[in-house]
Amino acid sequence: MAHILALTGSPTDPSRTEQLLRHVGARLSRQEGHEIRLRHLAVRDLPPAPLLGADAGHPAIRQAVAAVAEADAVIVGTPVYKAAYSGLLKTFLDVLPRAALGGKHVLPLATGGSTAHVLALDYSLRPVLTALGAGGVLRGWFVLDRDIAAEPTADAGVRLAPEAEAGIAQAVTELAGALRASDRTGVPLAV
Repeated sequence: MAHILALTGSPTDPSRTEQLLRHVGARLSRQEGHEIRLRHLAVRDLPPAPLLGADAGHPAIRQAVAAVAEADAVIVGTPVYKAAYSGLLKTFLDVLPRAALGGKHVLPLATGGSTAHVLALDYSLRPVLTALGAGGVLRGWFVLDRDIAAEPTADAGVRLAPEAEAGIAQAVTELAGALRASDRTGVPLAV
């Protein structure tokens, strides 16, 4: 059984980014031949003073860091603000130990209002995830805010526009494949 952490770096509630991660989790749980345990962690729910003060000894921060440590894979979701991932997510990533993502598959996902921000995944988020020792940072996916609609559906109450759905389906398939390969070999695939 793979343990997957869906880490949301959006400061707002409700959040399109969080809706997207729930959609991805629902799709991932339906993948054939792979059993998962999915846990969601919204950074905005952590106590702000210990988070901003990098108080790794605070119980809530310690539990969040432990959730990362226990995961086989981490799905990192963030809105893009000013051509970069959210400051809230950055604050949490700064609290993590240096090799916190060591041996883990990481799927970065981003949401935003303009395709002008699509490179934020590769030029701002991917280097930080790699610096945290990620065993394999999968090709991420950027979804426009307008392509995410809250509706009653089988995928966590979210409908994606067809082009976004195709990209997300591919990302989920790649993550599931990486997890299956790790199950067989015991070693994360470098991607």
